[in-house]
Amino acid sequence: MTKRQHLEAINTPVFSTISEAAKELSLDSYVIGGFVRDYLLQRGTPKDIDIVAIGSGIELAKLVAKKLPGSSEVSIFKNFGTAMIKFQDIEIEFVGARKESYHRESRKPVVENGSLQDDQKRRDFTINALAISLNSKDFGQLLDPFDGIGDLKRQLIRTPLDPSITYSDDPLRMMRAIRFATQLNFIIHPESLQAIADNKVRIKIISNERIVDELHKILASPKPSIGFSLLHSTGLLPFILPELVGLEGIEEIEGQRHKDNFWHTLEVVDNIAEHTDNVWLRWAALLHDIGKAPTKKFDKKIGWTFHGHEFVGSKMIYKLFKRLRLPLNEKMKYVQKMVLMSSRPIVLSEDFVTDSAVRRLIFEAGEHVEDLMTLCEADITTKNPKKQKRYRNNFKIVRQKIEEVEERDHIRNFQPPISGEEIMKTFNLRPSKEIGMIKEAIKEAILEGEIPNEYNAAYSLMLQKGKEMGLHLN
Repeated sequence: MTKRQHLEAINTPVFSTISEAAKELSLDSYVIGGFVRDYLLQRGTPKDIDIVAIGSGIELAKLVAKKLPGSSEVSIFKNFGTAMIKFQDIEIEFVGARKESYHRESRKPVVENGSLQDDQKRRDFTINALAISLNSKDFGQLLDPFDGIGDLKRQLIRTPLDPSITYSDDPLRMMRAIRFATQLNFIIHPESLQAIADNKVRIKIISNERIVDELHKILASPKPSIGFSLLHSTGLLPFILPELVGLEGIEEIEGQRHKDNFWHTLEVVDNIAEHTDNVWLRWAALLHDIGKAPTKKFDKKIGWTFHGHEFVGSKMIYKLFKRLRLPLNEKMKYVQKMVLMSSRPIVLSEDFVTDSAVRRLIFEAGEHVEDLMTLCEADITTKNPKKQKRYRNNFKIVRQKIEEVEERDHIRNFQPPISGEEIMKTFNLRPSKEIGMIKEAIKEAILEGEIPNEYNAAYSLMLQKGKEMGLHLN
């Protein structure tokens, strides 16, 4: 890459303002890291810019904030010696160049002021150590002490220094190496990969929140299986998601085998990644079979069974989310629902599809019925072309039936045509079990197709049920 192209990378008012401010403060400044990497990879315009100052990054940030029109106030993080300003839709972080040393029990470094070279040495990977000068004397010059440009061309993740020290000092870098390999479809250097395996136990000092940040980015990648395969091969996965590891392996008894549900799961996640960016639906795909390990049994008559694995799996989600510090809110409930219902459309596709079965599916899945169908279609991993074609055709029939039933019966986000208040008023009742029984009878009649999802039909049935219970009209 030529200096002219480097100049194009920083040919915006933001960088000329930073350069001007640094000159006023008699500081050298450089743009470093992800912005440079992503520009060189032509990955679009980065929204995060990291600036290294040889001196006080905080003072530079303050002056830049004054000079940039409409920029926000400076957020200062004194403990880290960093500052951040927001300009338009860009976040610019400033830090003074530093060198670091680590204590074994913590990933928090002891920091001293340093040179640009010191700062580049402390970076996690060669492709993140690339810097472009913002100084008037050599504005636009690329500084690449570790051949990061060569690693970009070779599509290689490599550490600037000894990988074993790099990963032991800050074990989160092991997750970052795998995440970058997944996002960029790069290879991790063999020595680096071995160093991750050697230091895998060190992941225990990393907070689950930081680990989950990286897992989210792996799951959000075009092909998440790359990351999970690497987590598996390096031995990190048992420390993070032992529930997945429990799915690995094929057991054979009396000539009958079951599929390897771990590798099947990774196929499902890749399949669903082609159809949705919803990271929580991708989580559901990753966890949809975790109940198979605890429910696996061999029956001489029918072979391997995993009875109730969807129910068991959905119950496992809470503990897993709590352990990883994932949100225990609607997002968790959504994943639980997807796991619990993950086989329902499959059962429908294998049987004759009745209207009542489809109504129940729509009723229970509610607004997430489309997501559920997407998950089930991603679950088709058979390599048999005939079977694959049959499954896909069956799912088309189920989708068509869902559309027909929904258009006619309006079951999605179902609200009973008759409220509990109206039942109480009609029969002069106080809150009681009879109200629930009547509401349930109306709901069941609608789902079974005995009455349409309409007020008049529901009102007539309410009167009938009330009479059968010996209730008197008000």
